[in-house]
Amino acid sequence: MQTSIARQPWYRILYVQVIIGVVLGIVTGCVWPEVAKTLEPLGKGFINLVKMLIAPIIFCTVVHGIASMGDLKKLGRVGGRTLLYFEVVSTIALFVGLIVVNTLQPGAGFQQGAAVDEVKVHEYVEKSHSHTTGKFLLDIIPATFFGAFTSDNLLQVLLVSVLTGFAISGLGERGQPVLVVIDEASKVFFGLLRIVIKAAPAGAFGAMAFTVGSFGLGALKNLVWLMGGFYLTAALFVIVVLGLIARAAGFSIFRFLVFIKDELLLVVGTSSSETALPGMIAKMKRLGCADSTVGLVIPTGYSFNLDGTNIYMTMAAIFLAQATHTPMTLGQQLWLLLIAMITSKGASGVTGAGFITLAATLQAVPGIPLESLGILVGIDRFMSECRAITNLIGNGVATVVISRWEKEISAEELQERLRIESGR
Repeated sequence: MQTSIARQPWYRILYVQVIIGVVLGIVTGCVWPEVAKTLEPLGKGFINLVKMLIAPIIFCTVVHGIASMGDLKKLGRVGGRTLLYFEVVSTIALFVGLIVVNTLQPGAGFQQGAAVDEVKVHEYVEKSHSHTTGKFLLDIIPATFFGAFTSDNLLQVLLVSVLTGFAISGLGERGQPVLVVIDEASKVFFGLLRIVIKAAPAGAFGAMAFTVGSFGLGALKNLVWLMGGFYLTAALFVIVVLGLIARAAGFSIFRFLVFIKDELLLVVGTSSSETALPGMIAKMKRLGCADSTVGLVIPTGYSFNLDGTNIYMTMAAIFLAQATHTPMTLGQQLWLLLIAMITSKGASGVTGAGFITLAATLQAVPGIPLESLGILVGIDRFMSECRAITNLIGNGVATVVISRWEKEISAEELQERLRIESGR
């Protein structure tokens, strides 16, 4: 596999094509902004094509993983360890964001020169009104079995998948024919994905051109300190926090990043970690993680292990407090962190979801004016990329760690496969 990839002409390698698409998009947005604004359908179209396949791929993966496991006690153990890991690491991400934003003070002395996009702020606030804990729990239950596949709620697909997997497992031998059908259907959907993914460079080009053409590079000037702090924080979180976790599990975070470079560059072009979900599932299996572990950890992590979104939420909320001269005591900031722990669970890998959950979080924090969200509207698209990349890396590391805990692969085997797959 590695040899055939190495012999490919450079211009036929996917991540090279994505980089070219991103660069051309930036140039187009700078030179021909009006033309660039019309290219938005390219980016949205590609994301919609991938999202079209997300639900069936997750369903097949989770159902096959649970139903083929056999030992339901293991599922409970893996599920418990997974949720514990998610909660601990996500809470660390929230604290890291809180510490950095209080240290850097990016909103201190902020002058709001740009006009606030009142229409967009109103849309986000309206969505956040219904983002309560009770509604969040009820929204996990779809109106119909097939309704889960037509909604935008990934948790509904997970619920249906888990229940189906348990049902097939409970049938014993009688459930094997159904399991075979689901396994074959999974191959079809991954085949469709291989076709769709060829459009990634065009999608990256359209998305980047529209962003730069709409907001311009000058739109970042007043907020570059916040953006720089956020990117630096996310990088340090990946290198230090996730790096230490990876080291304890017996592998190098840097070699792991090389291994998933295709997925990372795909996220850079689309600002959505969901576009890389099927690819991550396939690569974690290639690395030696069991189907059952991959099928449980990766999809669940897209709703419960959003490290990048957590860092963004605490940094953005405190930044707005600083920018609007809203004093916040330590107790209020800890309350903000607690609320963010709940609201972040409803965010998915879709572009803009982090902004909506930020609005929901601010609803529960007295003092910070919701209108101040308009300060961040112009740069949210740029910060979305960093959120998505950090989320993706965090879920990949979580999968390998859980797999190591379950002794599905030894540290030596993991290091060897990473060395081979990354071509180093």
